[in-house]
Amino acid sequence: MTNPAASARLRRRYRQEYLLRRAGQAAIVIALLFLLGLLGNVAVNGWRALLRAEIQLPVLIDPAVVGADGSGDALAYARLLKQAMRAEFPEHADNRKGRRELAQLLSFTAALQLRDAVQADPALLGTAPQLWLPAASVAELHLKALEALPGSAGRGLNLSERQVEVLDFLREEGRTALRFNGRFFTAGDSRDPEAAGIGGALVGSLLTLLLTFAITFPLAVGAAIYLELLAPRNRFFDLVEVNINNLAAVPSIIMGLLGLAVLIGFFGVPRSTPLVGGLVLSFLTLPTIIIAARAALKAVPASLLHGALSLGATRQQGIFHQVLPAAMPGIMTGTIIGMAGALGETAPLLMVGMVAFVVAIPGSFTEVATALPVQVFLWSDSAERGFVERTALAIWVLLGFLLCMNAAAIWLRHRFENKA
Repeated sequence: MTNPAASARLRRRYRQEYLLRRAGQAAIVIALLFLLGLLGNVAVNGWRALLRAEIQLPVLIDPAVVGADGSGDALAYARLLKQAMRAEFPEHADNRKGRRELAQLLSFTAALQLRDAVQADPALLGTAPQLWLPAASVAELHLKALEALPGSAGRGLNLSERQVEVLDFLREEGRTALRFNGRFFTAGDSRDPEAAGIGGALVGSLLTLLLTFAITFPLAVGAAIYLELLAPRNRFFDLVEVNINNLAAVPSIIMGLLGLAVLIGFFGVPRSTPLVGGLVLSFLTLPTIIIAARAALKAVPASLLHGALSLGATRQQGIFHQVLPAAMPGIMTGTIIGMAGALGETAPLLMVGMVAFVVAIPGSFTEVATALPVQVFLWSDSAERGFVERTALAIWVLLGFLLCMNAAAIWLRHRFENKA
């Protein structure tokens, strides 16, 4: 007969295993729900930023205003647009307030676009072509709401009745359109949401990460090789090992303060540049990559090095021709994951000034720049409603950047494994 006490213990054991399994499944489901909720909210807001609103308007390009050769400045071309709006809607331009509200429906970038078109084709001077011009942010939100895009702002948000009437009339006449917003990926930052882009932040992040990789990878691999395969085991070795582990846990803002005090304050490195940003992120990621590289080297069987030494190879040859290639998959994986973590860092970059308002796209490591996470931070803190969807789309771009880096880590790992 089965012992009743043993049977009870067995049932209790099975019940505990069942509850543990169900608790693990519930934890995974809850985590996935939170993740899907977050990504869904970002997706609903972000995809609308892929569309920009345009308004068709006949514009008389008067040489008396912009010059006989079209060399007038942006303010001169903005005057042409104001005149075109007043001529198109004279009933709304009978007072100063009405004229100002009509001008507010077009983005200031419309004047720049018109100037570029005239300078590219001087034959437009003296004519009144029908032009598609970018709408201002408040008008864009209203037109997106009229198209019933999910998550769009309500009709007439921050618009007067006169402005709503004008936009509704233009839409009924087929003189409004929503087109792909390619400018978002190529332009720099702007005070106006409809003109803002992440091109500058994207290039700034790329330059910063390139410099970070160029500094950290050789230093981290060299330090890992020495500590794991060459350094004598003594008190000094223990002290270095403890400090590397402690540095990996230092808050990122402390590294930003270090960069501010040492790099900028003492060495005079240019502020708000990929150079200082890359150096600060190198301080931050170097301990992490050293630890990952040491773990990868430790995972290589010692017999591989001993076999090379027994066949007459020097210790240096055994390390660089046998051990290091075998450990390279793990080293590259740890390096790229560390770099992906550095990409999402904001606090240290804020401390070294990469929070600056940057319109131009940087062309070198010493030009003023910003980074993707900092750009997201700046837009999320803006009061303009139009920056909400651009913030969400910038988050998607940042996540896509991270996914590409992780995919590169997986590809490199498989490639080095196949070679090994």
